[in-house]
Amino acid sequence: MKDDTCIFCRIAAGEIPSKTLYEDDEFRVILDLGPATKGHALILPKNHYRNLFELPKEQAEKAIVLAKKMALRMQEKLHCDGLNLVQNNGETAGQTVFHFHIHLIPRYEGDGQVIGWKPGKPEDAELEAVRKTIAE
Repeated sequence: MKDDTCIFCRIAAGEIPSKTLYEDDEFRVILDLGPATKGHALILPKNHYRNLFELPKEQAEKAIVLAKKMALRMQEKLHCDGLNLVQNNGETAGQTVFHFHIHLIPRYEGDGQVIGWKPGKPEDAELEAVRKTIAE
């Protein structure tokens, strides 16, 4: 299942050249052309899924196993001090290419990148209301 209008589908299929780090029948891992840090890579499924909500469970499981494999390789080969795993869903969440993908961002002491959020300060009652909404 491929979308011919999707740039990530075309990259994953090998139709557009990329700096490929890993490939199998279901995924291609490439270096990001606008990297946050040295080694910033993207895990792309070869099938088109718009986001996490459309990604089948089996593909999600394989993607996270591959993310771990690549993270360990990056730690060994690049000697990074840490790694961010980033996955955005929807424009509001920062998704700019609407093909499920995972960012692997090696982190280095003093690299200057800031990936995070401002922590909120909800009251206990608000947390409990949210917990009930999601859990029940």
